[in-house]
Amino acid sequence: MSRTLHPHQVKALDSLRSSLMAGFRRPMLQASTGFGKTVLAGAIVKNARAKGKRVLFVVPAIALIDQTVRSFYAEGIRDIGVIQGNHPMTNSAAPVQVASVQTLQRRAIPPFDLVMIDEAHRWFEMVGQWMRDDGWQKVPFIGLSATPWTRGLGKHYDDLIQVTTTAELIEAGYLSPFRVYAPSHPDLGKVRTVAGDYHEGDLSEAMNKPALVADVVTTWRQRGENRPTFVFAVDRAHAKHLQGEFEKAGIGCGYIDAYTKPDEREAMFKRFSAGELRVIASVGCLTTGVDLDVRCICLCRPTRSEMLYTQIVGRGLRTAPGKDHLILLDHSDSTLRLGFVTDIHHDVLDDGRERQKAEARQKPEALPKECSACNFLKPAKTPKCPACGFKPERQSEIVCEDGQLVEMTPIRKKAKADEKAFVFGQLRSYAKSRRLREGWAAHKFKEMFGVWPNAHRLAPDVEPTPEILGWIKSRQIAFANRRKEPTYAAAAE
Repeated sequence: MSRTLHPHQVKALDSLRSSLMAGFRRPMLQASTGFGKTVLAGAIVKNARAKGKRVLFVVPAIALIDQTVRSFYAEGIRDIGVIQGNHPMTNSAAPVQVASVQTLQRRAIPPFDLVMIDEAHRWFEMVGQWMRDDGWQKVPFIGLSATPWTRGLGKHYDDLIQVTTTAELIEAGYLSPFRVYAPSHPDLGKVRTVAGDYHEGDLSEAMNKPALVADVVTTWRQRGENRPTFVFAVDRAHAKHLQGEFEKAGIGCGYIDAYTKPDEREAMFKRFSAGELRVIASVGCLTTGVDLDVRCICLCRPTRSEMLYTQIVGRGLRTAPGKDHLILLDHSDSTLRLGFVTDIHHDVLDDGRERQKAEARQKPEALPKECSACNFLKPAKTPKCPACGFKPERQSEIVCEDGQLVEMTPIRKKAKADEKAFVFGQLRSYAKSRRLREGWAAHKFKEMFGVWPNAHRLAPDVEPTPEILGWIKSRQIAFANRRKEPTYAAAAE
């Protein structure tokens, strides 16, 4: 039984109909994560079947065929055949066929009245040749993608249909809000760039270090709230290392890569949904075709690709009962580099010319800024941190400290004198409660502000706030990471 279409899905169908009536034969329909692409695709297929048309739905991987068939069944579409080897649903007479690009590359494609290309941003030259074939010029090819930004895609598709954005879907309640933290900043200075993204070998060497991997686990325990989590790694060795560290810390963690068998994937997903596994570490997987209830994402794979970044974050944007927001623990600096997913948007397909001209006329969007107190990534031009309430104050470049002129460096632009006294009172109270050595609070104060707390030595002791406890914890993590053996310390109490 088909589901009722939401307003944005109705608008997409109307826009697609108008595009085809206007003479376009290669429209690209952008359906962001959570748009309800399955429901929309089902409605397109049913409309075509009502007119007696034969439909071919093409997926980018064989592993997605059975999932697509199940999705169509859920939408009330039952007259389906599958084009794939000795698949039990092989039925060439069925008016709706599901096939993978890999299978179609090896076969003569039978005639159809409508072709739909799923995840159309994943480009295959065979698809381009097929679309250019003289015998298929009158047959509409409809591309579906959340991220139709592949270079040169506009040379093959002739119309981009956009009816809503990720930000609008979040505002309307169709997608989950998200909060981003940048707990660590990898050194990518020696990582080369190849074909627009980081060189995988260099990236693995930079990211697969004991200290960085340990920080992923420790930060998850501190910030992840024990939520069901996907971890995105650089390569198989990196993903295995992450899995091992989670398990060493007593956290159930699965592992998936391109070689994981379908039945093993399904069994792992069931354990994940049942709560037996809190975390799944993956490489090259889980960015498409997965609709699990994911409430935390650890992004451990730096990328320059807007598409990859958006697809990864999109895995956690689906709504679910009791889910108030997604937590994104970005260990890759990708958010600082690319912006929030709600900021990434393109109004034209890239044909090698149009997008570049259009973007050259646009003023670059301001990127997120990291809160110096809690590592939360806040929107640009947001002085007060939405997570911890910290608000850095503008100060002159020269300040007077104990009668001595001190140059103001960025780390010293964090607080006014009264705020510094308040912080020192918290640090001293914390030190006393844990019987730390005399001078600990002063050294931590200097670590935070770059100056000694002499001017604030009479500040009263104050119960530490969660923000100060979080900062103390971050220093404990940094100290542990400098050791050869990873340490998983409990959160500061």
